[in-house]
Amino acid sequence: MKYTYTALDKTGKKITGSIEASNVAFANESLKNRGLKPLGMKVEGGMLSGSPFSKANKKVKPKELMVFTRQLSTMINAGVPLVRSMATLQAQTENPGFKKHIAGVSKDVEGGMAFADALEKHPTVFSPIYVNMVRAGEAGGILDAILLKLAIQQEKDAHIRGKFKSAMTYPIILLSITFLVFIGLMVIVMPKLGKIIKDLGGPNAELPPLTQVMLAISHFMTSQWYILIGGLIIISFFSKRYFSTPKGRRKRDQMLMKVPVLKDVIKKVAIARFARIFASLMSAGVNVVDSLTITSKAIGNAVIEDELMLASKAVVNGQQLSVPLSNSKVLPPIVSQMMAIGEETGQTDEILIKVADFYEEEVDAVVESLSSILEPIMIVVMGTMVGLIAASVIGPISKLSSQV
Repeated sequence: MKYTYTALDKTGKKITGSIEASNVAFANESLKNRGLKPLGMKVEGGMLSGSPFSKANKKVKPKELMVFTRQLSTMINAGVPLVRSMATLQAQTENPGFKKHIAGVSKDVEGGMAFADALEKHPTVFSPIYVNMVRAGEAGGILDAILLKLAIQQEKDAHIRGKFKSAMTYPIILLSITFLVFIGLMVIVMPKLGKIIKDLGGPNAELPPLTQVMLAISHFMTSQWYILIGGLIIISFFSKRYFSTPKGRRKRDQMLMKVPVLKDVIKKVAIARFARIFASLMSAGVNVVDSLTITSKAIGNAVIEDELMLASKAVVNGQQLSVPLSNSKVLPPIVSQMMAIGEETGQTDEILIKVADFYEEEVDAVVESLSSILEPIMIVVMGTMVGLIAASVIGPISKLSSQV
């Protein structure tokens, strides 16, 4: 049978190709023998692993995976065999898609496949970080401890995401209301006020420049609304396509990291994630180069990903990781300094966990103040929009009344 695959090569570059194999397991094994890390596999003419049209691949929520990981760690620590643990967790899982993924993993493990290899066949649910840490835990006989670390890492990520969403909810609502109010004023109120002004001043009345501009915008929005909406849809579509490409993602991240206030949040979240994920992989026994490659892909920031990949190449060439990190334009000096101390003492993972804890506290503090910072900005924006419309109306009316 012929399969089309997506995989990562030794440098972390995503590649696609095709391979002949009797089943998916053998196809994955062949790719690993070539030094590739499979990400997705499909039969030619079939559906991709993770296709949205497949009921078995219904999205698994981070909280569901977190609960699964923690419960599996507890059961293995209590001496319950892995297959039996998986069967128990499968029975109590409510998400039908996740249930099928667990059943597939359990079947492969029962058939003699390594747990990590079985997880790797479900890349839409289990990330490369998850798979590599489980693989290291299996090799070292500490699977329960590794799963516990994974659960803690997932909880930390969920905590940061939750705090950020909570802080951004009110400003986003305020911005949406501001936008809707502006549209309503320009489409409903402004045309009526413009007609009143023209009736009072006559057809040859000279209106202030601001009034002319606002009336022109209002006229365009009411008469050419289909062009405006169509343009927004087209811009949104092509922007989404562009920012989904590696080049576009890099450009987007570069722009975001120049936005005041937001850039500090992005950097601190990225540093916290880097420190915790890298420490977890190192403590699990994954080598430095593989840990860097996996971590760089998991951070979710193309700018920092590029820097970590350059650091990985420096490590391959024989340098200590702290050396290339000290030249980073994004990561603060404390990261490279703490890394150097960890390399000297042999406690890199423990020191990086402390770095992660520090920056997670920093993120909490910044995110809590984010709402109070953005709220007055949104109010100023709303006031400016309403003020422009009010000034464009009051100005000519005042002028006309003085003439009368």
